[in-house]
Amino acid sequence: MWVYEKKLQYPVRVSQCNPMLAKFLIEQYGGADGELAAALRYLNQRYSIPDSVIGLLTDIGTEEFAHLEMIATMVYKLTKDATPEQMKEAGLGAHYANHEKALFYNNAAGNPWTATYIQAKGDPIADLYEDIAAEEKARATYQWIINMSDDPDLNDGLRFLREREIIHSQRFREAVEILKEERDRKKVF
Repeated sequence: MWVYEKKLQYPVRVSQCNPMLAKFLIEQYGGADGELAAALRYLNQRYSIPDSVIGLLTDIGTEEFAHLEMIATMVYKLTKDATPEQMKEAGLGAHYANHEKALFYNNAAGNPWTATYIQAKGDPIADLYEDIAAEEKARATYQWIINMSDDPDLNDGLRFLREREIIHSQRFREAVEILKEERDRKKVF
């Protein structure tokens, strides 16, 4: 059970309307290494992972939903005052035609989110290495979006998200070591 507090994990501010930046940021909303895929991956994997790291997957999976909420807020703020022409110029014409300014789970190229983004091998160590890779790819994407952005307010929130990806990667690395010790000690999995 979760308790939901109606505030973002970190404040989201945007200096100006910028549909192009929103288009890039949508990658982290519905892309293969975005926040939705991460949340679902971790919350799914916890059913076939040893008890010693279930809590970690639950905690990080839940936090990924908080990140998804932040991305949605960023995209909304970047597009809320955009004209249809600005949306079209930013490469979001098809999105606008299908969804107006509503959020939709797709990547920056406009491809819809798919369950094939969720990896689960059933081998705890293999799954955790997949999770480390996913966090590192998300970190890199946040950095590249920051590199393209000239919005200091938005970049503040993006830097927060990038740093959380680093922490998640570190926590998954620690979990790998815990499971390797358990495996070697008990000769399991």
